[in-house]
Amino acid sequence: MKELLNIVYDETHPSSCSLDMYLPDTDSPCPVFIFFHGGGIEGGNKDVSEDLKNLTSQKIALVSVEYRMYPDAKYPEFIEDAANAINFVKKYGETNKLFSEIFVGGSSAGAYLALMNYFDSRYLGKYGISPNSITGWIFDAGQPTVHFNVLRERGLDSRLVRIDEAAPIYFVDHDIDSSYQSNQLFITAENDIANRFEQTKLLLKTMEQYNYDMSKIDFKLMKGCTHCSYPIGDIISDFIFNANK
Repeated sequence: MKELLNIVYDETHPSSCSLDMYLPDTDSPCPVFIFFHGGGIEGGNKDVSEDLKNLTSQKIALVSVEYRMYPDAKYPEFIEDAANAINFVKKYGETNKLFSEIFVGGSSAGAYLALMNYFDSRYLGKYGISPNSITGWIFDAGQPTVHFNVLRERGLDSRLVRIDEAAPIYFVDHDIDSSYQSNQLFITAENDIANRFEQTKLLLKTMEQYNYDMSKIDFKLMKGCTHCSYPIGDIISDFIFNANK
């Protein structure tokens, strides 16, 4: 495994906007998984577990991204950072002929950033990227409604359920061309954050109503687990290897 650490993807915010690449020992282009960490958009960092680093032993590259967070950042800056990082990795891979396919995802707050970049096409659209041109998306315990810390930023009770332009589910508002649709994996725990499971199921049912191809969408319930308390490396690798089957 080759490690390329602390690569700055936004020179205007070098202390906050960097990423680490973990590249497998292979001479051929391989899939890459771009990962956004959790922490409520106010904590956490891009240091990743051995479980995720082990993706490289299966010929999958891993990119872990740092982004601006509260209290220094405000909505939607962290979502914009995620889009910027995805574009950076895409271009870096093309320049260096590294990656065969791109997969994007995250855990908890990181999954919220991924959800927003998939469902609100304006963020990646800034870089000429369609969210459905990404081979696959992995949403681990993400919040489909307005993130609780975005609510707090607004001076609202963080337990509220709000659906507006800061909510991924808000953008499920038109029929999709299912022939041009990314594969998607949703993960929640049986004992997840209150209302996280129910909101995820609401998002999935809403997607079904708007003619998403549900055969390209997988849902995994982690029995007996609490919020993000489980390893996801093998789940990710299985999803990546089966994405085009």
